[in-house]
Amino acid sequence: MTPLTTTTAGMKRSLSTLRREDVDREKAKRVKVGGEEAVKRRRFVEESDDEDGEGDGDKGEDEDDEEEGEDEVEEEEEDAVEEEEEEEEEEEEIPPEGVTIYSDTNLPPKKIRWYWQQRYNLFTLFDSGIWLTDNAWFEVTPEKIASHITTKIFTSSSTPPTTIIDAFCGVGGNTISLALHPTCTHVYAIDLDPLAIACAKRNAHIYGVAHKITFICGDFFSVVDTLKSSIPKPEAVFLSPPWGGPGYRDAEVFDLHEMRPYGVEEIMAKAREISEAIVLYVPRTSDLNQLAALAGGERIEAVHYCLERKSKALTAYFGRLSRHYNEPETDPAEM
Repeated sequence: MTPLTTTTAGMKRSLSTLRREDVDREKAKRVKVGGEEAVKRRRFVEESDDEDGEGDGDKGEDEDDEEEGEDEVEEEEEDAVEEEEEEEEEEEEIPPEGVTIYSDTNLPPKKIRWYWQQRYNLFTLFDSGIWLTDNAWFEVTPEKIASHITTKIFTSSSTPPTTIIDAFCGVGGNTISLALHPTCTHVYAIDLDPLAIACAKRNAHIYGVAHKITFICGDFFSVVDTLKSSIPKPEAVFLSPPWGGPGYRDAEVFDLHEMRPYGVEEIMAKAREISEAIVLYVPRTSDLNQLAALAGGERIEAVHYCLERKSKALTAYFGRLSRHYNEPETDPAEM
């Protein structure tokens, strides 16, 4: 039999703070000129007096008024900049059309409500401004599970991958987790939905890892051909293809051949053009025999990841990411 390991995802958080670069502001240096002596000794308004103490008696009431007026101008300029920055922050918080921010006073539709109640399992930084499409509520990997998958990917081999493709990144749950790992140098995150890509970019910024991710809006099968010729070969591929909505929960045994719009065999074949180190994330009720058949006799590792003692998903590890890598091959017909 293909080995089946059941583990319970532990309480591990990978938190980052929202970083924002301060806008460098250069204050204009104003030169005050008044009288012959002042012309000879041009002074900046920031200086209270000369280093040698000369000219203290030359400052009159007019000069005091002028400096006070200049200070007020500077304060007004700083206030204007701060207001502009606040307006920019407010603009950044406005989600695009197709992304709804649900709350206790703006509850989601019934089909989403259960997932919304689990929102902190999906993203621990949810309240920092995470964006999700309506489909993403069903599709995104809970953060604790994503963290366990990431740890296994980067610790399963003596030569762990450093670059990885997330072929169906959605709003970025797994992408962010992968990028957070110190071994990871870069993630190429692909999705056909431009709205999902917009959400993933924002969410990656919230977790502080956007600089380690290249987001690509396009079809995985087309993008791969371009990537193979334009970047160093990625060392692993993470696959979490669409499951077809929440209906998968009703299936006693989920038929991998019924996955739409992409066939699982086609997905695996394309992924193998990139790397033999593959992770396939599928519904918890997926047919194990079908997973074994995808391996073509290779010994793979299948793990149930659980939250609150309930399996949430089944993850299959292929190639050197499996702990059974290089073990004797088995005939799927004998299982």
